[in-house]
Amino acid sequence: MTTLRILNWINGQASHGSSEGWLEKFNPHNGELLYHVADSSQGDVEQAITAARSAFPAWAELTPVKRGQILMDIVALMKRRSDELAECIALETGKPPQDAKGETGGAIMQAEYFAGEGMRLYARSLTSGTPGKYSHTVRQPRGVAGLIVPANTPIANIAWKTFPALICGNTVVLKAAEDSPRIAQLFAELTKEAGLPDGVFNVVHGRGEPAGSTLVTDERVDIISFTGSTGVGRRIAEVAGKRLARISLELGGKNPFVVCDDADLDQAVHWAALSAFSNAGQRCAAGSRMLVFKSVYEEFRNRLTAKARSLKLGVAAGCDLGPLVSLRQQQSVLSAIERAKEQGGQVLCGGRTPDAPELAEGYYVEPTVIDGLATTSDLSCKEVFGPVTTLHPVGSMTEALDVANATEYGLTAAVHTRNVDRAIWFAQRVKAGVANVNMGTYGSEPHMPFGGFGSSGNGTREPGVEALDVYSELKNISFLVRPGML
Repeated sequence: MTTLRILNWINGQASHGSSEGWLEKFNPHNGELLYHVADSSQGDVEQAITAARSAFPAWAELTPVKRGQILMDIVALMKRRSDELAECIALETGKPPQDAKGETGGAIMQAEYFAGEGMRLYARSLTSGTPGKYSHTVRQPRGVAGLIVPANTPIANIAWKTFPALICGNTVVLKAAEDSPRIAQLFAELTKEAGLPDGVFNVVHGRGEPAGSTLVTDERVDIISFTGSTGVGRRIAEVAGKRLARISLELGGKNPFVVCDDADLDQAVHWAALSAFSNAGQRCAAGSRMLVFKSVYEEFRNRLTAKARSLKLGVAAGCDLGPLVSLRQQQSVLSAIERAKEQGGQVLCGGRTPDAPELAEGYYVEPTVIDGLATTSDLSCKEVFGPVTTLHPVGSMTEALDVANATEYGLTAAVHTRNVDRAIWFAQRVKAGVANVNMGTYGSEPHMPFGGFGSSGNGTREPGVEALDVYSELKNISFLVRPGML
């Protein structure tokens, strides 16, 4: 049986590229080989950049309204083929079907929002201190956008970056995630069917070096948008910053989930489990630190542990979480748990691969709750990207805030309390770009800005209208009306 090959997409067609090497993509549920993926060379990526640069003038010349109409045709096809997209996501990432469908639906909503921006693309009218002077701003495209996406929510991340880039008039070279390559290929084919001009959207596969690094270093790439680890983000900022490229970084998180003594514990446990374990914990916004008031600590700990033990692993409908996306990630998470045990952590549940025979070959890690770690331990401070959370007792709101902010990250946070004063006080002061009350640590919507403080990003926000600032240049245009010319 011939293994499916995933090719690059350059200038409106599949491209084998110059590299003779192939990457292997395995099914995270059972370890079986799914397909071979193009291992792009520097020359392959440069070819995609050339295609995007050539297509840029004509695409930028279209009115935003026309660009929005074309993007809306893509949205219509995404809706029509949503089952196919969701099935691809479920296969590649190991998500249960309902999660893959939910992600696809979210991507469609994101696409609709930015397609609609074609009828707005708001700028401003400005007043002037000079008599007869009228001034306003307009948004103009920057050029070629190099978009580097992760595998944890692949179609959502593709929509998150591609649609604001395109509506602003940029052309795109997308570096697909190594562990979810086929969804990028399907999306590229869909853009062609919808009538997007050739060269406006291009996809390259391969490793970070050389495929991703070529996007970062090439002078013809005007924007770099990256979602991934803080370490890689720092390197991108250093390299692309030297040539003054526009850079948007959405990086890691170590997100606090605070449970006060007046919290609704049923709801707190419900949202804590979703925050920590949904998507197998593979969220930059995962609730990986539970900061619990001492008076309810034991009860919350027992309830959360029982909830974690009740979660069903697998890829069938109704399962709560699937495998990690790769063997490499599974081993990384298991190693982090072992280090936590060496540093005094007590594994209350999970901490290992499941015993069920049907899961034995997959990249599974049981939902894991760890108690007894210092707040300065490795697992308490570093992002794990797996179904693992740590519990920490706190004595007051001020202590909860101090522990919540005692990290290099600042992406999301949640607090559970019936006291509105507590909620507002914490939300205003926590070092996080997103603060939720009586919810989980995640939950961004298409029209809401998402991003973090500190090592969680570089201050940009995607999605929301704020994403337009990433993908457009702001120009101030002024006119002086001379009375004698009337």
